[in-house]
Amino acid sequence: MIQAGQFFGYLAGLLIAVVIFAGGVFGQESTGILRGQVTDQQGSVIVGATVEAVDSKGSSVSTVSDDDGNFVFKSLKPGVYAIKVEQAGFSIFQKSGVTVTAGGNQTLKVELAINLEIETVTVAEEEPVSTEPTNNAGGLILKEGDFGGLPENSEDLEEALRALAGPSAGPNGGEILIDGVPRAMPPLSSIREIRINSNPFSAEYDRIGFGRIEVLTKPGSDSFHGQMQFGFNDESMNSRNPFTARRADYQSRQYSGNLSGPVTKKSSFFFDFDRRSTDDLAVINATILDSNYNFANFTDTIKRPSTRTSLSPRFDIQLNDTNTLSARYGYNRSGNENSGVGGFSLDSRAYSSSSTEHSFSLTETAVINKSIITETRFQYLSRSSKNFGGDSDSPTIQVFDAFTSGGNGVGASSSESQRFEISNSTSWTIGNHSLKAGARLRSISIKDVSRSNFAGTYSFTSLGQYRDALLGVAGVTPVQFTLTAGESTAKVNQIDFSPFIQDDRKIRPNLTLNLGLRYEAQTNVSNNMNFAPRVGFAWSPDSSKGGNGKTVIRGGFGVFFDRIGESLSLTADRFDGSSLQSFVVTDPALLSQFPLIPTVETLLSFATPQNRFQFSDTIRSPYNMQTNIGVERHLPFKFVVAANFISTRGYNQLRSRNINAPVGYIFGDNTSGTRPLGEIGNVFQYESTGRSVQNQFTFNVRNNLSRNLSLFAMYTLGKAEGDTDGAGSFPANSYDLSGEYGRSSLDTRHRFVVGGNVRAPFGISLNPFVIVSSGTPFNITTGQDLNGDTRFTERPTFAQLSSRCDLLGLTNSFCDVSGVSDVNATIPRNYGTGNGFATVNLRISKSFGFGGESGGSAAGESRGGGMMSRMGGGSPASGNQKYNLVFSLQGQNLLNTTNSGSFIGNLSSPLFGTSNSLGSGFGFGPGGGSAAYNRRIEASVRFSF
Repeated sequence: MIQAGQFFGYLAGLLIAVVIFAGGVFGQESTGILRGQVTDQQGSVIVGATVEAVDSKGSSVSTVSDDDGNFVFKSLKPGVYAIKVEQAGFSIFQKSGVTVTAGGNQTLKVELAINLEIETVTVAEEEPVSTEPTNNAGGLILKEGDFGGLPENSEDLEEALRALAGPSAGPNGGEILIDGVPRAMPPLSSIREIRINSNPFSAEYDRIGFGRIEVLTKPGSDSFHGQMQFGFNDESMNSRNPFTARRADYQSRQYSGNLSGPVTKKSSFFFDFDRRSTDDLAVINATILDSNYNFANFTDTIKRPSTRTSLSPRFDIQLNDTNTLSARYGYNRSGNENSGVGGFSLDSRAYSSSSTEHSFSLTETAVINKSIITETRFQYLSRSSKNFGGDSDSPTIQVFDAFTSGGNGVGASSSESQRFEISNSTSWTIGNHSLKAGARLRSISIKDVSRSNFAGTYSFTSLGQYRDALLGVAGVTPVQFTLTAGESTAKVNQIDFSPFIQDDRKIRPNLTLNLGLRYEAQTNVSNNMNFAPRVGFAWSPDSSKGGNGKTVIRGGFGVFFDRIGESLSLTADRFDGSSLQSFVVTDPALLSQFPLIPTVETLLSFATPQNRFQFSDTIRSPYNMQTNIGVERHLPFKFVVAANFISTRGYNQLRSRNINAPVGYIFGDNTSGTRPLGEIGNVFQYESTGRSVQNQFTFNVRNNLSRNLSLFAMYTLGKAEGDTDGAGSFPANSYDLSGEYGRSSLDTRHRFVVGGNVRAPFGISLNPFVIVSSGTPFNITTGQDLNGDTRFTERPTFAQLSSRCDLLGLTNSFCDVSGVSDVNATIPRNYGTGNGFATVNLRISKSFGFGGESGGSAAGESRGGGMMSRMGGGSPASGNQKYNLVFSLQGQNLLNTTNSGSFIGNLSSPLFGTSNSLGSGFGFGPGGGSAAYNRRIEASVRFSF
């Protein structure tokens, strides 16, 4: 636990570093600054407006207004300028005679009038390159017109966005922020903009920027607008799951809508609602014993109904000329029946679960002295979940990678958490320096009730061992029995604090230097010397006459710290050896009593070992050092390409290790082992002794060929190695880590994503979304505990692997050991590679407009847009009508490709080297898509006004 004296000592050190860091910002002021804010006639800010400044010689520079409608020209030469501001749906603003002086800081108020005339959208011949850190061409900015290829429901949407972001370094993956804070993904209809991999080396963010996803939701509007949508899918529109023998009943229904409008002249509201009801299916694909004790494949489909309901009202208020306030409440509730079933888990394991989330957030933006902008955010988030129902009193029978039956093992459990977050960021300009500084304070408290494994679990290494135990073969017992008893409630509290400062300096019109420093501190960890410097640059080498050319070279370096999660502290507090007792039975005398369940008193009398969890005394926050160098180039025919090399090195990576495993243990005779600490039981220790290396080459291309055609594509070539895959990763031998360094679970070599927007004849819009990737690694183990550490992580030799492949008739690449010099050597970690992934998704939509021309901007348009994003696209052609009706079909995996899930790496399993389930619908993460069907087509209709 960090002490107050330590904390303030670290903070003082940080302030000294900040003073040294910012000491050079008061340099020569040979240029001036012009800033301003773009609003409509009701005072609502306008995002994405094009602002152009033209000097007396006709040279011009341009920028766009940001999320708060603000724009800034950081280094204008002294002189008189003409200002022009344009935004689709609004009249053009022009103002001449704007004087900029050396060292001056001029502020301009821009108010755009709504244009009720039909305008023709014209795509610029060539988008200007930029050396601004937020305009990196390697990122994506998606606006409403670009959402056509994305799924409507929140679960699939999140996985699709992760696929777009590409693989991120570290076991935690990329970060998702909703309006600047982490919370549940909103429905697609409530989103106005999505930013992916934008400004990756900013000190404002704690997590790695490559892989970061920022979602901005819609605000209120100056006139009433709304939409209602219904989506539908059932089994008749889908193809059969290839792991089942029949196409079972299935149906999903989605109802959503939103309404926005004014409350007063200075305030507006936005309200959205979404409900999804799915009669999903769990697919069981296991190997069991038939009535004659023979091995038998078993497949079945179990209906798994689920519901998800969310609603969120938002109010935006302009308090005065300089202060605005946004308030939002969010409610999310989900419920699932027959959880815990699927894969190897039989229907006896079913239970129900539910979760509820309430969130409340406030965002206040203030303009101080017309040159300083400060934003303060506050969020309170409450989550509760519970598991209930089913058979929780019967013991669980686990036959590794064959089947799991018996009780569900989770019992009546629940978890309640409360999270507070407050942050402030302040932006100001001095000379050529655009500065931003702020801090974030977060607090979380968790009360968790768990009765997991209170009925006990018998484990078997193979189906043959289980059969022999049932038949009473002499000397054959389960390999292990575990049981938990005692106090089921545990609590944890954790606080973290993160100040930062960022300086983006325009050294020359074609050269920008970015410097940042961030500090991270948290409770429940003793070492908090976590300083995270960031540096980046952007240079346009072929610029001329003070402007940017067609090429930008970008580079950056940053240190990024990960928090040690509160869940680890909760586990360490719970399994401390006294509050909650976790028994592990390996004594043959007790195991021979199978299937009887020994009492706690019996286990204590046999001095049965227990599992304890603790933090290492030297544990500290993991961190990654990331370096990037890239080139962005504008090519003929409106092509923009970006190539980046990203190298990430991870240090102090988390792993778990049994530091009290028996020494001299002989398999089958546990009495020969001795424990080094002189204690009975396993001591599982969380420690930060891991390391990792990940190198990636990414190539992005986008093209706005015309108003009717825009495309983007991204290719990633990567290689990732390390000796741990996260806090839950155990080595094969707790006393020898030398053989752990090898392929990381993140080592996906090739990944290709392509998407776009095509406006076909007859007003039909086509939005393709294609993902292709190579296979992911999986770890191959013997399925036996040969060293007595109660973990089944031992890996086989090359000879054992080859022999097993021959027996099962496998011809996978990992079975070929012909080039191995020592077949008796142990195989490396994550040696196997699964199948590749490929999916072709397509959305087809047709819009019908009626009721005359719209009398105002569309919902959210005054803040969000109308301007085509850098990826291209746009809304259907009838969007200027007062009423619009859109019919669409969303096809997922149209080619019906079988994308299997993770391969089974247990050498003792009859299904070794194969998969028994479908993979993610988007090839990234555990979710997305339905387990019920391989190809899915969903129909939807949307009415808007």
